[in-house]
Amino acid sequence: MNNAQASIMATTHDQRVRLVFCLFIACVMAFALAAFADSILQDPDSWWQVKVGLDFLANRTFPTVDPYSHTFAGEPWIAKEWLGQVLLALAYRAGGWNGVVTVIIATVSLTVFLMGWFLSAWLKPTLAVALAFVAASMISPIYTARPHVFTLPIIVIWTALLFRAASEERAPPWWLLVLVALWANLHATFTLGFVIAAFAGLDLLARVGLSKPALLARWIAFGLLCPLVSLLNPYGIKAILATLSVAYGNEAVPLILEWRPFNAAEQVPQEIALLLVFFGLLVSRLQIGWAKAVFIIFTLHMFLSHMRFMYLFFLLVPLVLAVEVALQYPSLSVGKWMTEKRDGLERFFARRFYPICGAAIVLVTAAASLLNGTHQVMPSQKTSASEALAFAESHHLSGNVLNSYNFGGTLIFHGIKSYIDGRTDQLFLGGFTKADDETGHSGGKPALEAQLKKYAIGWALLSADDSRQPFFDELGWKRAYADKYAVIYVPDA
Repeated sequence: MNNAQASIMATTHDQRVRLVFCLFIACVMAFALAAFADSILQDPDSWWQVKVGLDFLANRTFPTVDPYSHTFAGEPWIAKEWLGQVLLALAYRAGGWNGVVTVIIATVSLTVFLMGWFLSAWLKPTLAVALAFVAASMISPIYTARPHVFTLPIIVIWTALLFRAASEERAPPWWLLVLVALWANLHATFTLGFVIAAFAGLDLLARVGLSKPALLARWIAFGLLCPLVSLLNPYGIKAILATLSVAYGNEAVPLILEWRPFNAAEQVPQEIALLLVFFGLLVSRLQIGWAKAVFIIFTLHMFLSHMRFMYLFFLLVPLVLAVEVALQYPSLSVGKWMTEKRDGLERFFARRFYPICGAAIVLVTAAASLLNGTHQVMPSQKTSASEALAFAESHHLSGNVLNSYNFGGTLIFHGIKSYIDGRTDQLFLGGFTKADDETGHSGGKPALEAQLKKYAIGWALLSADDSRQPFFDELGWKRAYADKYAVIYVPDA
């Protein structure tokens, strides 16, 4: 065997070890999420996200006006996340809510695999997969049955490859533009891809200055093509414009939990992780360029401003810093790992590469079959109001409904036009959301009475903790139904 053949075999061996470690950590994440599968269906928006996808599959039309509420019926509204909603609907058709949970778990596990793979290109595999698992665990609150989850693998690939190209002083991979088109149809956060690409370009500029004009021109061309390619969606420029109402704030943003700023008292693990990250940066005195420093500040700002963007910090910061860690701390690098004698665990994985891969596939398949066969996962009763809706149907309640925010999704899913629901990025604006919020405050009875008259409310579906219940009593409405999760009011005949 000559030196070239030996080198190829060694490289293949190293790649197999990396791959096995990444597969292993992805399987661990899949099993961990399967153990808490019910938590994936806690979000009230899961209901209407699936319903929009089901309606598209049935009608093959892209909505341009709101068909789901009685308060804003006919107003401009686009299903800008239509592809993600279709994926959820297909999963629901295939396996009900168990199918929805399964596709979310598979997507998150793929994200963990990709994180481990890209990190292990710079760092020793054991460290890389540990970081990938911890980072993915930190953002577990966003693992819900909504389209944004499908963008997590995309943003990992996008960030890792663009910053790697910048660090190696290469042009960006042009095929990444395909991801832009896909991203633009999956979720509105595709505009973040433009920002990430800009930061990667700045990192390149910080490295080469103006010494490579041809390379800089390729990056500029890539950046200009990103928004153009994103127009390859059913709504064109409207998909980009729809994100601006949230990006620049609207009246609903401060009232929705996921859009609220980071709260250390409620997000203790994330606070600890943040403190450890900055402690490590200070103690290690890691040298990073100004462009990456600004990128870290940007992701931190997004996280602290809106909790839903916690993934930008926890997923992307390790990806962009891995190269600096590897270069400045060689003992942690993949290069050092490749020259060291393997320990017993790594040798075991390398020798049994194919059997372990096969076993992993079997275990994941078995877990999916078990999830879809024996344990029926259902959305939280705090959002489903299933028994209350059964009462409403059996007693033929009719007319417009006034509902608590968390019941908007289930109303849409069951074909009942909502009063308000989770589509506040485009609808329920112009003072509506503020007016609705005022009805639940002290002295809100006149505001509630005005809403009841304005929207010709025929019955009300409220959560058990809705603060408006006393006002309904005072206005002479009758409590027709109540359980642990929901209350129904009807006008007193």
